[in-house]
Amino acid sequence: MAPAVRQPVVFVIVGGGVTLIDLALTYLLVLVTSTRVFSVSVGFIGGLVASYLLHAKISFSASLYPASQLPRFAVLVGLNYFITLGVVLVATDFLDLTIMIGKVLSLPIVALVSYFVSKHWVYAAEGSEESLH
Repeated sequence: MAPAVRQPVVFVIVGGGVTLIDLALTYLLVLVTSTRVFSVSVGFIGGLVASYLLHAKISFSASLYPASQLPRFAVLVGLNYFITLGVVLVATDFLDLTIMIGKVLSLPIVALVSYFVSKHWVYAAEGSEESLH
């Protein structure tokens, strides 16, 4: 498989595992607490820890440089958090959908944003053409 095809495919597979972690935590907390923001937030945090580590090593074969990557990853996480929360709030408040449906609807948007920002900024080698400074 060509690298230009392999990397996005691997990203999606790894992202699927990360998504299962996120959704499982969210679902369990919705059952226990019935709170939107808390449940979505804890699921998101569990998924993001797995995401940073697994995407660095598996999706992008990148060395871990927390001093430069974590601030960038934090910006990406903030962006994705607000995308996720916004979609869930719109889904529940305006479309009369469940929290979990809203969460699932946010996933493709978050995946697209994550892939391109991760590839070209978070995990891009310092000084490479891919790195957006």
